[in-house]
This record gives sequence, C-alpha cells and structure tokens, in this order.
Amino acid sequence: MVRTYSKYELSQTFGLVASSLSNIVSVADSSSRATGPGLAVVGANEHVLTWDIKKGQLVSRWSDVNTSAQVTALTKSGADPDIYAVGYDDGTIKVWDSRIESIVISFNGHKSAVTTLAFDQSGARLASGAKDTDIIIWDLVAEVGLFKLRGHKDQVVSLSWISSGESEEEEDSEEQTSEEYSFILSASKDATIKFWDVASQHCLETHVAQSNGECWAMGVTPDMSGCITAGNDGELKVWSVNVQAAQFTHNGVDGKERPRVLQDRGIIFRQSKERTTGVIFHPKADYFAVYGSEKAVEVWRIRSETEVQKSMQRKKRRKREKAGQTNGDDDTAMTNGDHEEDQAPAITEYFVPYTIVRTGGKVSAIDWIDKKSSKMVQLTAACGNNSIEVYDIIAIESEKRKAKAEEGSDYTRTYSIDSPGHRTDVRAVSLSSDDRMLATASSGLLKIWNVKTGACLRTLDCGYALCCAFLPGDKIVVVGTKTGEIELFDIASSTLIESIQAHEASIWSLQVHPDGKSCVTGGADKTAKFWNFDIVQEDIPGTKRTTPRLKLTHTRSLKVNDDILSLCFSPDSRLLAVATLDNTVKVFFTDTLKLFLNLYGHRLPAISMSISSDSKLIATSSADKNIRLWGLDFGDCHKALFGHNDSIMNVKFIQEPATPEEGHFFFSASKDRSVKTWDGDKFEQVQKLSGHHSEIWALAVSRTGDFFVTASHDKSIRIWNLTDEPIFLEEEREREMEELYESTLTTSLDNDDMDGNADEDAAVAASKQTVATLTAGEKIMEALELGMEDLATVQAWERQKAVNPKMAPPQRDPLFMALGFISAERHVLNTFAKIPAAQLQDALLVLPFSVLPALLTFISIWVTKQRDVTLVCRVLFFMIKTHQKQIVTSRELKASLETIRRELRATLGEVKDVLGFNLAALKCIEDRAREKGISTLEDVEADDVASSGKKRAFVDIG
Repeated sequence: MVRTYSKYELSQTFGLVASSLSNIVSVADSSSRATGPGLAVVGANEHVLTWDIKKGQLVSRWSDVNTSAQVTALTKSGADPDIYAVGYDDGTIKVWDSRIESIVISFNGHKSAVTTLAFDQSGARLASGAKDTDIIIWDLVAEVGLFKLRGHKDQVVSLSWISSGESEEEEDSEEQTSEEYSFILSASKDATIKFWDVASQHCLETHVAQSNGECWAMGVTPDMSGCITAGNDGELKVWSVNVQAAQFTHNGVDGKERPRVLQDRGIIFRQSKERTTGVIFHPKADYFAVYGSEKAVEVWRIRSETEVQKSMQRKKRRKREKAGQTNGDDDTAMTNGDHEEDQAPAITEYFVPYTIVRTGGKVSAIDWIDKKSSKMVQLTAACGNNSIEVYDIIAIESEKRKAKAEEGSDYTRTYSIDSPGHRTDVRAVSLSSDDRMLATASSGLLKIWNVKTGACLRTLDCGYALCCAFLPGDKIVVVGTKTGEIELFDIASSTLIESIQAHEASIWSLQVHPDGKSCVTGGADKTAKFWNFDIVQEDIPGTKRTTPRLKLTHTRSLKVNDDILSLCFSPDSRLLAVATLDNTVKVFFTDTLKLFLNLYGHRLPAISMSISSDSKLIATSSADKNIRLWGLDFGDCHKALFGHNDSIMNVKFIQEPATPEEGHFFFSASKDRSVKTWDGDKFEQVQKLSGHHSEIWALAVSRTGDFFVTASHDKSIRIWNLTDEPIFLEEEREREMEELYESTLTTSLDNDDMDGNADEDAAVAASKQTVATLTAGEKIMEALELGMEDLATVQAWERQKAVNPKMAPPQRDPLFMALGFISAERHVLNTFAKIPAAQLQDALLVLPFSVLPALLTFISIWVTKQRDVTLVCRVLFFMIKTHQKQIVTSRELKASLETIRRELRATLGEVKDVLGFNLAALKCIEDRAREKGISTLEDVEADDVASSGKKRAFVDIG
C-alpha cells in the first residue's frame, strides 16, 4: 500500500519591516490629520507592506499566492493615489489597487529584475526599466505592452516622464494628443543618460552621465526643468532639460540648427566619496536628498535667483576689498570686478549642502513626506537594518536653525519602526513547551513572539546570540553568546536575571536535559559544561526579606579534542551526542560521560544533530550537503542522503509524534533557501518547501510536528503549518521534474529572444514568451481544432434537417455536452476571453499560420453576431499585422478578409451609434440633476478640496 503524507504550507510571515532591495513610497493617510507623517509603503521580500509611521503598526499586506519573487521597485500613480505599480525580481510587474488590496493588471516582459517604474502624468501609461537593459512602455487601459526601447548597455537605474506642458498651440489645436509631447528620460549603469521620444519610439539624445565610472542614480526636478545624475566618488552632475527644445525637435527643425534638450550645467561633489545610489527632489520645497550605502543622507538646498545674486555680490565685494588691500591699484580692481560681473554664477552657487542626517543603519531607500509646513520638511528612510525612520529637518534660515546647526542638531528623529523585527540575522529560534511562544535571538536582541498572531511580545537586549532555549515553565529564556556568556532572561519582567562567563570562546550549542533540571553547553573552547537549575534565596536590598531566584550551578565538564559545534540529548536521557570540528560525532553516556560510539563519515563538520523520539536513530547534517542517519545501537550508518545544494544548517526530528509512523519523520533546513521533509524509515524526501530568499539559519519544530518555524538571512520568520491535503511521493517527484522542465524552457525562450539586442536604440515589441503564454496558445489551437470539427458537424446536420425535419441531433464531442451544450463559436470565444489581456498577444504569437483560416471563420461568426467586439477586433488586427506577408499571397484569405471587413464595418457602426446614444443620455441625466441642485459625492469632495465657496447641495450617494 502506498503511504500518504500530509502537506506543509506557508501560513505566516513576520519579522520583516522593509527589505533592502525595494524603494519606499511615502503616502498621506486620509484617515488622520494632514499634520501626521502618514503611511509608508515598502517592499518586504515577496510582500508589499503599508506601515502607519506614527503608530508603528502594520496597516495592510499585499501578497499574491502565485508570486514568490522579491519586490524590487515601487511607484504610485499621480492620477489615482490608490493605484500602485510593483516590480519583482523575476521581471514581472503587477498593478495593485490599495483599496481592495488586489491585483488589477499583471505584465510580464522583462527577463530580469525590474529596477525602476514611472507612471506618466495621466496615469494611463507605465514605463519600466530592468537589469536586462530594456525600457518597456505599458498601456494600462488596453493592458498590453506598447513597445520596448533598446539602447542602454547595462541595467536601467532610473526613469522619468518628461512632458512639454501646456502651450498656446496645444490649447488651440484639439487634434494634438498627450502622446505627441511625451518624452522619457532614462539613466543607466553604462554611464549614459538618454532622452527618448515616445511618439516616434526612438532616442533623441545620448550623453555621458558620469566621467568616473557607472551612473547609479538620477533625480528629476518636480517642474522637469533639470535633473541630477550620480555615480562613484561622490560626483553629482547637474543637467538642464529644455522641454521646448524637445517639442521643437519633435515637430521638425525646418533646416535650423537643432537645439539641445539636455545641457551639462556642471559638477558638484558630495561630502562622502562613497557610491551614490539615490537622488530624490522634494515635491514642493527647494531641497533634494542624496544617499549612498553609508549611514547618512545628505540634504542639499536649491537657492533662488535672488539669493544667488546676493551671494555673488558679497563675494565680489570681498574680492574687491582684498584686491585693493593687496596691490592698492583701484583701476585694476575695478577692471577685475567688471570682468567678474560678466561671468555667470557657478552651479555650486545654486546647489549648496544643507545638512547631513545620520541614520541608525545603512540607507537602502528614502522618500520625502509631502507635509504642509514652511518651517519643517520630513524625510522617511528605510534602512538596511530592517527599520524605517522619519526625520524632521528645519527648513528655514532662522536664528533657531543657525543655533541648532552650531549644536549639530538641525534635524531630529521623530518616529521609528523597528520593534516588529530584528536589526541583524536571526541566529537561533526556540519554541516554548506549549508551542505558543517563540524566542528568536540575534546579535544584540532577543525577541519573544506570539506564534498564533505573529505579534512581538517582548524585546530584550542581549549579546551576540548563537543559541537559545526556553527553560521549563516557559518563564525564562537562556541564551548562549559569541563571547562565551550564558544569559538568563525573565520574560514577565523583561529583565536580565544573570550573566555567566561560562566558556572562553563562542557557545555554539545549548541543550536542556529531558528531565528539565539541568542543561549542557558546548563551545569553541573544546568543552561541554553541565549546569544545574538551582533556586536560591536572595536578599532584597534594604529589607530583611528574601526572594527566590534561579541560579545556574556548574557541576561537571567534558573535554574533547576539537571545537564543539552541536550537542544533543537522547529523549531517554541515556546518551549525549557531541559534534566536533574534526568531522566526527561522538556519543557519550550521560551519567558517566564515557565514550559509547564514534560516528565517522562526514567529509566536513556536522553542524546540527537530532535524535528520534524512540532514541534509536540520530540524524546529522553537515556542511558537505549530506544528511546521515545512524543507528544508536551499534553506530552503523543506515543511509547517507544528499539533502541540499548547500550547507545544511539544521536537522530536527519530531519530539512527540502523534503516530508511530511519524517517529522517524524529520526536517532539514539549508543555505540553499529551502526546507525539506524526510521519511527516515524509507530514506526518501517527502516535500521541498521554498519561500525564503536567502540562507536559512535556524529551524524549530513543534512538539507534535503540526508546524515548524524557520528564520533566514532575509530577516523574515516564517511559520509552516501542517494541512489536511495529502501528498504522494510519485506526484512530488513529477512536480519537481515539471518545474525543472519549465525553468529550462523559460531559459531557452529567453536565449532565443537575445537576437533582438543587435540593433541599438531600436523599438521592438514588448513581448515575452512564458510557460503561461505557451499553454494559452496550445489551448487556443485545441479549441479551434475541436470547434471546426463541431462546426462542420452542426452545419451538415442543419443541411440534412432542412430536407428531413425529423432528423436527430448529431453526436457532438463530450466536452460541449459537459459545458452545457454550448456552441462551438461560444467555446472558442470563451477560450480567448479566459486569457489575461496582458498575455493575449504573446499567446497569439504561438499560433502558426495554418490555423489562421479556422480563426477567421470564427471571427466572421463573432462579428456577425456581435460577440465581444473589442476582443474580436484586437485578435483580428494583431493576427493580420503578424501574418501580413502570408495573407497578401493567399487568395482564399483575401476573400475571407473582404467579407469580414464589410461585416465589421457595419457592426462597428451599430456599436458606435449605441455608445453615442448612451453618452448623450448620461449627459442629459447629468444636466437635469445639476438643474435640480443634486450633486454627486465626488463633486462635493472636489468642491471641498478646491474651497470654491459654493452653496451646499443635496448629496446623492445612492
């Protein structure tokens, strides 16, 4: 009989505030006053989190069960504040609606991680740049990719839409559209900055953005009149953007000299010489912030023209005075002064350093908070230590600011979100005896979590923790540190009870004895020490009373030949296993500490060990990527399993299995980012779980095995629950093979598309073949083949029925019967309608030319019956464009297309008349409502914002 296993699934993720790969977006909170810092939208691995900065609480979490890639780029639409575009490291882009926390549109066109996103002014188009050097323009209304711009030779680091603005010609001409005057400014790591014309789909200008290496960032002023590019050695290059020149270039030069759109205005230097990774201008105030990989944000101020002139006058006056004192020649001084007046001010006169904000961690992303205050500007920063900080910067040149500048405190940190996570990697996890609490320890922090809700209950300061465990009673947590100390923490009072210098080097392992009365620690000083839990009466200072306190008493020690990496008691308390740095595992008797077994076999040191609940098997995991199962009776190796593709950091048996069959069921976690479940009796892998985006450092299994916890270098803590869904080993192996085949197929498809990179500055189709589009194309071909057969059968039956009215219906395919006896044309149309709009064109590219006659047959039927005219037209026009040359040479298709053209023109005319009639009716209803003084809720809100002072009107919210 085939044994079935229950499936583990990811149920909860917590402990991560913000990941360092994504940027941060500051959003105003509509539910609170405008004076608050608002919300912060950040990427957290595969999730998008919205934090209330003032309360430090998580407001919402956007996650897609079908997406496991990390978030790498975020942007908010300027036209609709509830629409966000999110880019992932697998090249996909998803448009989210924050009100319903769901995906509106999904795009897939890039071959690698998306690095930057930008909405245009209308919010109808989205530009994306990625590490694959491509820029793709997406149409959010039609849900398709318009085209792909190729020209950069390295990853695109920043994009910005440039609009020519409103002019008199635009107001007089109604035929001009916004697309005619839309441009894109892009910067890349190839040290170039490019200016693209969206209408003509080509590059107008290319300039060298950095003179000393790669360009890592670009910031554009809010009025689009200039930009700053940044790179290595603290160099910032200032550019002016002549939008009128771009419009003049677009309309034609008529033989005149073509004006330059981008003009190099000069170079300014940061105080830090580190690489600059971000430049962001304030949306309203004359400030911009620059940051790199250090723990600081440099804030610069943009002077007005009046301030620049005053500064120039002061400098000229000082030079004249100095020149007069030096040579005493007034005529020479006046001549030099007149010459200086003719010179234009240097760029350093316009851009001056303002202040340097020192952050708590390395800055990964920043954003300005749009605050209505003339005395203060606010800056929010996402740091690499898993925290978000908000700083208030004094924004006026006053005596108060000067006084604070002298003190070095012209900014203050007002808010910080850091309690929901660790600052560094979690190195140890431990579950309480009732599996309700979770202890996680890192360098400097010990946190206690509620397993059910994921809420942080306690945060305690500790040393560099390497191991931790709950003591019996679940009121005290013991921590072993890198400096060799044992620290005891009382959870209820959040205090450090005692700190003992137990070892001379790092404590790598700590295990509580099964009887709960003692524990053992093993360290790099080649010693395992045993400690008893004693209760002593401690005097209360100032009184004669005493209070009981837990104390660790050292009873005995065990010396070995090398550093101890792991310790493990057998559940029956009879044996103690010790793993050392010399690749061996030694098993001792607990009572006498005499050597019982020597386990040789690992080629690298064993990092973790676990003994089964019946004390018969011991599993050891090593840096050699293998798991070995040993018998504790004779010390023989039952099986050596190649477990993972990297070092296996943890292996754990279930302590109290619910059934005897689960007694030898164990788990393993590795640096290859995966967790695996194993059957120790059959020596087979049961399930592979992937979810973490970096190395897994720690693993803890509940007593009955109904869930387990993992902690990773990506700073997330994940809980995996046991479900009722059964899994079979053969099905799991087949699924893994399918995933391997799909990944290989995707890689080959990407390699086939690389030939398009030959043409520089070329605009190509924004298409990308994936497994989903290939599957959709195959479904279309199957539906067409089946539909043509059924269509021929039904038409033959109708002809025979005209002669013999009592003719019985034909025998159709069972699929049509299962779908409710729908017609063939309806089935084919439903197949097209089920394909997402963003994938439809890629799916149609899969179709060969041989299926085009069948497709045109159904299109003719759909047009005649007016079935989903929009979708039908989209399919028809794309297929004609794709197979134009073959269609021209085919007489049969020419006749079919001529028939479709006549029918489609009539159908579109009817649809146009219906739409015109409906629009006129809606306009009439709106005019009548306004005449009666009834306003919609949207109108009232708009009036409130504009403060127009109109009279109140009745609000219709129905």
